[in-house]
Amino acid sequence: MINTTYKALLYGLAGISGLMLVWIMVSVIASVVMRNMGIQPFAWLFTSAEYGLLYMTMLGAPWLVREKGHVHIELLTAALPGAARRLLSRAVAAACVLICVILTWKGIELVMTNIERGDFDTRAYYYPRWLLTIAFPLSFGMMAVEFSRFVFGRELMHSGEAGIHE
Repeated sequence: MINTTYKALLYGLAGISGLMLVWIMVSVIASVVMRNMGIQPFAWLFTSAEYGLLYMTMLGAPWLVREKGHVHIELLTAALPGAARRLLSRAVAAACVLICVILTWKGIELVMTNIERGDFDTRAYYYPRWLLTIAFPLSFGMMAVEFSRFVFGRELMHSGEAGIHE
């Protein structure tokens, strides 16, 4: 049950991330068309594209970890024998877990500070800042879970094969 809910959340956030990419494209095109027609684009159009960049990046990152979609170079792992490659790959994944846990903690502190202060982003409209910063602990927490799959699971983060694999 927990695994099913987690996977639904993971893929749901990836879907929202994809929708954000579409929105950014639409908002940029609309803004350019409006400017070319001599019309001042809506202030919220630009701001929503900025928010979309944050949400797209943060909400899609855990799915990218699961799919091994992050960029990494395998020159070193390709040169190592199997046992050393597995050890290095798990060590790198463990370091990623540690970093993600620290960033999750700091993200929680940031969200709590935003809530306690009642912070708002006031560029185009009043938007509670915690709605922006909540993406940090959520994303980094889920990335910690995904990287831990490479530390404790059967699958390794690195294939040990240098080059492009698509």
